[in-house]
Amino acid sequence: MRSTMPDEMHTPQPPEAAPPARLLRLPEVIARVGLRRSAIYQRMSEGRFPRSRSLGPKCAVWVEAEIDEWIREVSRISN
Repeated sequence: MRSTMPDEMHTPQPPEAAPPARLLRLPEVIARVGLRRSAIYQRMSEGRFPRSRSLGPKCAVWVEAEIDEWIREVSRISN
């Protein structure tokens, strides 16, 4: 026989809770934005592209939501 947990034991997630941030490595960022590595780093240094985060000496990542927002912003400017 299967036992069920009482309702007090469940901690439901609030419906407005955002999903956890996803981190993207450089090849995925390149594929999403259509820029080469050098262009991404150049624009980062100029403040025109989201900054990467360092997870270690040879591991840079970007926050997916920041890349998605940058793409939306470029689309708005282009139209």
